Amino acid sequence: MRVIVLLMLSMLLSGCGYNRIQTKDEAVKAGWSEVLNQYKRRADLIPNLVNTVKGYAAHEQQVLTAVTEARAKVGQINVNADDAASLAQYQAAQGELSQALGRLMMVSENYPNLKADTSFLNLQTQLEGTENRITVARGRYIQLVQDYNTYIRQFPVNLTAMVFGYKPKPNFTVENEAQIQQAPNVDFGAPAPAAPAPSNG
Repeated sequence: MRVIVLLMLSMLLSGCGYNRIQTKDEAVKAGWSEVLNQYKRRADLIPNLVNTVKGYAAHEQQVLTAVTEARAKVGQINVNADDAASLAQYQAAQGELSQALGRLMMVSENYPNLKADTSFLNLQTQLEGTENRITVARGRYIQLVQDYNTYIRQFPVNLTAMVFGYKPKPNFTVENEAQIQQAPNVDFGAPAPAAPAPSNG
């Protein structure tokens, strides 16, 4: 009798979307892990990048300090992707780090020897690749959360989600997403703009 009850309960849960909720929930968790993985990859590049720049531009202390502090701030946040406030705080910190990195890269424009340094060029390439991976991972995560949230709001799955405590997950907000989407400028190939021709008038 107990086996029959369990079997019926299993069929009932399967029919009301319980199993698919588990699958989609795990997909979201895996997607978030990849986002964190790529952000960590970027954070791991920063100490070497700062040290390389420091070797040529030690007096740019304000910019170097800003990058180091922004990286430390990101590392101090215990982000919980299921908590909207925590996710927003983490996004904001990542946005600040992106902006600090952008300023660091712009500083390098003033140091031709730095721009030609093999270590710097290698770090530049790795950073560009990492920024691309972050964009891809973040985009995939957004889609997974959207799919999960849409599914658990549908009837009758919403009843199953409510019974078992599954709630919509927060996602990247539009404001913060726009901010952190701006990857640091690491293109050193563009020539400086030409000075305007003097007016004859």
